Amino acid sequence: MNGPRYSPQEMLARLVGFDTTSANSNLDLIEFVRGYLAAHGVAAHVLASEDGQKANLFATIGPHERRGIGLSGHTDVVPVTGQKWSSDPFTLTARDGRLYGRGSCDMKGFLAVALALVPDMVAAPLSDPLHLLLSYDEEVGCTGVRGMIEAFGRKLVKPRLIIVGEPTSMQVVDAHKSVQSFTTTVTGVAAHSSMIHLGANAIFAAGEIVRELADLRDEMIAHGDPSGRFDPPYSTIHVGRINGGTARNIVPQSCTIEWEMRGLPDADPKAVKARIELFSRQRVLPSLRAISRDTDITTKPGSTVPGLAPEAAGEAAALGLKLALGDEIGAVSYGTEAGLFQRAEIAAIVCGPGDIAQAHKPDEFVAQSQLEECAAFVRRLIETAS
Repeated sequence: MNGPRYSPQEMLARLVGFDTTSANSNLDLIEFVRGYLAAHGVAAHVLASEDGQKANLFATIGPHERRGIGLSGHTDVVPVTGQKWSSDPFTLTARDGRLYGRGSCDMKGFLAVALALVPDMVAAPLSDPLHLLLSYDEEVGCTGVRGMIEAFGRKLVKPRLIIVGEPTSMQVVDAHKSVQSFTTTVTGVAAHSSMIHLGANAIFAAGEIVRELADLRDEMIAHGDPSGRFDPPYSTIHVGRINGGTARNIVPQSCTIEWEMRGLPDADPKAVKARIELFSRQRVLPSLRAISRDTDITTKPGSTVPGLAPEAAGEAAALGLKLALGDEIGAVSYGTEAGLFQRAEIAAIVCGPGDIAQAHKPDEFVAQSQLEECAAFVRRLIETAS
């Protein structure tokens, strides 16, 4: 086949040009990739979301009878709303050895390298297949990739090992924290602010729960990280939003607290939820119920991203170190799709170009040298798989 060839930078320019903010569709990007792969003789499975507005893509290069190795990345990016950029965030711009654009670091840089080297993969005498995995909606809870994982072993080959190309500055990572979001809703009783004894103040009640969350956060900090690998070196509790009340002169009837836990790989988010529910029931709810039996406090879990734990066999980490020419394994505090792959009994590591410190910010960038280092990594993978 004589399909088009792109350098990693040229491919990144194409990918950044698609505004795949999580609120938008990624279908134009997926169709571009599907067509590009087809021009090189590679068939792709496109797995649409339930509403048909987004899709995952899975493609295999090499023998289909073996499980092989996957290169995985998400196609969605975070919004640029309210951010001050020095250049158009959806036009890749080169300045001083850096490539600026939304998603250039998180994480279209890795996808650009993998796709740019498809012709090399096709030309190689692969004995172990290489798979390309492109997902949607990672930034809103790793929701899209779950449908692709469910298809493993049925519609799709189940890889034995997956490299998730989140930005790690090309350091091999075999552990990351879990992410669990929660929403606590307090239902009180509205009243005129001059007659507070007739009302049940939902915001005051929520404040007590926030104080308990802060105490729990401090306990986690004091407990620390026995492995000594994470930064910050402890599980974390974070309150991101509080919303309640109607007006200054009305006792608030409702208040919601949106909070999250980012846990070390062995931390139990269910135990944290149970503690907050017990505190709410024993320490906060009685004063509300003294006003009305219709008052209530509920805590509901939201998106869950499981942590990634080091694997005893260590095949994925060993391969990663070989390809990265490294000798140190890292751990990161942000969540990735790697934990979901591991839960599906697929060995997984995280390794990709760019620094996570640049992600989600205005003037997001990836260094050109990082793309070159990633390209060398993938070329060594092609040699290994051959």
